[in-house]
Amino acid sequence: MVDKAADRWSSGLPALGAGMAAPMQGVGGLLSMSADAVKFLFRRPFQGREFLEQSWFVARVSLMPTLLVAIPFTVLVSFTLNILLRELGAADLSGAGAAFGAVTQVGPMVTVLIVAGAGATAMCADLGSRTIREEIDALEVLGINPVQRLVTPRMLASGLVALLLNSLVVIIGILGGYFFSIFIQGVNPGAFAAGITLLTGVPEVIISCVKAALFGLIAGLVACYRGLSISGGGAKAVGNAVNETVVYAFMALFVVNVVVTAIGIRMTSG
Repeated sequence: MVDKAADRWSSGLPALGAGMAAPMQGVGGLLSMSADAVKFLFRRPFQGREFLEQSWFVARVSLMPTLLVAIPFTVLVSFTLNILLRELGAADLSGAGAAFGAVTQVGPMVTVLIVAGAGATAMCADLGSRTIREEIDALEVLGINPVQRLVTPRMLASGLVALLLNSLVVIIGILGGYFFSIFIQGVNPGAFAAGITLLTGVPEVIISCVKAALFGLIAGLVACYRGLSISGGGAKAVGNAVNETVVYAFMALFVVNVVVTAIGIRMTSG
């Protein structure tokens, strides 16, 4: 019989001030579950139907928040950048700044906010509800590994949706920056279009996609871990796990953003 997920990852993520042993135990549980989830990628049977259902689920809860967050971010970045460029006498470079900001920072950052704040919390609430109803224990009694059946498809679905959301935000960022710069701040359209590829090329796009996919994978793993490691029962435990998912996912994703950005800058500059 497959080892119980509650026994393997029951430590959860601790409260503030609980010492160093408990946090390290929680991180170890997350890493152990993550290794199992990656391992089951290459083992049959692959849960294709679950993957498609979770991809649609995460996309459905994340699409509208993405649109609502991406447009204000775009306006803010374009407005601030164009003011700076006008002061420097380089308003014709607004296209380069808008494209570079949208591809390297705005797209991945909006992806962080949406995937962790909407998609991951929804997955955590779903798995947490199953845990307190003892559905996970029932799967193990039937000889079904909950990581292979539930975690791996959700991890992949979160990564795929994050990648697609990043592409959507980048397109909105460039188009929004174009219309805002041209019609509001009077930038020359030809100069804006000519500057788009000045600082942004294929390497920057690849780094942006890698960051978005990693954000999605990590957010999905954190959500699944908290959902499966709920201690206690009832709606209060599920609510606490959802709140912790947002906090811990943000912490992990911002660290990954800094690390991947630094590596990408070193690779492109070298």
